[in-house]
Amino acid sequence: MCEPKAIIVCENVSSYERVYSGGRRDKLKRIVDLYPTVINNENLEVELAQICEAEYIFSTWGMPKWDEEIILKFPHLKAVFYAAGSVQSFARPFLNSGVRVMSAWAANAVPVAEYTQSQVQLALNGFFHHLQFTKSPETFMKAKELSAFPGCFDVEVSLLGAGMIGRMVIERCQELNLKVLVYDPFMTEQEAQDLNVEKVELEEAFERGFVVSNHLANLPETVELIKARYLNLMPRGATFINTGRGATIEEQKMAEVFAQRPDLVGLLDVTISEPPKPGNKLYALPNVFLTPHIAGSLGQEVWRMADYAITAAEKFMKTGQMDYDVTLEMLVSMA
Repeated sequence: MCEPKAIIVCENVSSYERVYSGGRRDKLKRIVDLYPTVINNENLEVELAQICEAEYIFSTWGMPKWDEEIILKFPHLKAVFYAAGSVQSFARPFLNSGVRVMSAWAANAVPVAEYTQSQVQLALNGFFHHLQFTKSPETFMKAKELSAFPGCFDVEVSLLGAGMIGRMVIERCQELNLKVLVYDPFMTEQEAQDLNVEKVELEEAFERGFVVSNHLANLPETVELIKARYLNLMPRGATFINTGRGATIEEQKMAEVFAQRPDLVGLLDVTISEPPKPGNKLYALPNVFLTPHIAGSLGQEVWRMADYAITAAEKFMKTGQMDYDVTLEMLVSMA
């Protein structure tokens, strides 16, 4: 029996080589007849005659957006296995053409959830507040004057968004015996009950959460959904974490709140422009900590995404069942 034909489609060859390293490319070659050339928009027409019988596409960051006209040139194509997170930029034409799409979003969610958990723990102990004042003996104890920090027990923490990442963070917060409040317009009361969380409105999430962590998807409906006035409602000494998307926040107005409220801390791993443009007010604020989008798969963590894609492909080829597949309906609310 012939092995199924597969191609790698990726505009960035280095991304493919990095994600599918550590023996992953060899494993892939053992389960499919893998075309040796990485396909992109530049060489597609040249290679088309050799690859048009492909049944499977494997990709990662750098997957091009193909329209239905291009996809029709692959009449045997059954599925795309994407070893990365969001598929918003390319999935719809494939799904409209009857091609299944698998995303390793669950694998990419793991390091984000781990990163968020660590920041929540540090925030509840006042770590980021104290960093601002421990540069001299004179200011060493000043942070304690700002607020009493509650520690990691029986404290209300608010999560915005209860998708894959949000649910992983819920589990980790509950392991710390924290009370989890969730704002998610797509979550039902029954789902909240099943997750043992309290569903709240957006304003209440900021009023009550000593830490508020943003995991909302970047959708037209969520652009600037988080108003600066909500941050001004946060308890004294509270921390706002954003590992979601910068576009969901009124960024410059948020900067003004942090300037007026030195008792608050902002931990911003994402901003509207990455990096923020020169002159952005966020650079000058001592209570805002900017990081360059590191709450995700880094280093060898990217191998986990390839593992998920390859494992899902093996199962699909054997059983026809798809793990972590994306549907058109899911694209309405997912990142």
